Amino acid sequence: MTIATSTETTKELAPVSTESLAALLVAKERPPRPSALSASLTFGWRAILKIKHVPEQLFDVTAFPVMMVLMYTYLFGGALAGSPKEYIQFLLPGILVMSVVMITMYTGVSVNTDIEKGVFDRFRSLPIWRPSTMVGYLLGDALRYTIASVVMLAVGVSLGYRPHGGAGGVAAGIALLVAFSFAFSWIWTMFGLLLRTEKSVMGVSMMVIFPLTFLSNVFVDPRTMPGWLQAFVNNSPVTHLASAVRGLMGGEWPTGEIAWSLGWAAVFVLVFGPVTMRLYNRK
Repeated sequence: MTIATSTETTKELAPVSTESLAALLVAKERPPRPSALSASLTFGWRAILKIKHVPEQLFDVTAFPVMMVLMYTYLFGGALAGSPKEYIQFLLPGILVMSVVMITMYTGVSVNTDIEKGVFDRFRSLPIWRPSTMVGYLLGDALRYTIASVVMLAVGVSLGYRPHGGAGGVAAGIALLVAFSFAFSWIWTMFGLLLRTEKSVMGVSMMVIFPLTFLSNVFVDPRTMPGWLQAFVNNSPVTHLASAVRGLMGGEWPTGEIAWSLGWAAVFVLVFGPVTMRLYNRK
């Protein structure tokens, strides 16, 4: 009896051959490696799911834009244009650009937060296109930019803004703004990887964004400014973007301003995209 039990145990503990083990573990074909587009869209969906589970993230693209429109329209409208209704025709496209450009900094904050949590260590081990993690962040934030634009336009129309370019002009203006903001966000992904805390990312971002947005034609025509300031304002990327969006929504086609805006967007991607990926690969 003992001999039989010992024999059975020996048979159960016999070593498994390499071929049988491979057949057991690899029962099916290995799934194909995801394409760059598929991986980027997956990470973009991840960013959208974060908004779904933490809806408070939408506060900066809803309440903040509404506050900006109301405050500047009624604060400066009478002094600069004679009435808030007249001023909002000039202000709304500019304040739309300003608000969306300002919320691009949260891309860098999100990147920095995920680095601190160690999520990127897992991403780097996956067999995917390396830039897809960054592109996914930016695609998810593009939804935030679109929501902010729609909210501000709704408030502006209720206050008397009338886009003479119609639905086509408004759609073209928003598309140009989202494309520019997507490219501009690469700057903040770089800072998100470069700086150690999210507070540092926000501090540096505000130091760059505030002068860039306020020293532009968002609020007033640059012709009322001193000559030395006009030289900076007229060549600012925010000025070109605000003029392009203002023209498109007003029923015009400002080719020069559109070209400048797209050119600046290309510069941001070509300069800060490789720098971001170099930092990401070395982090």
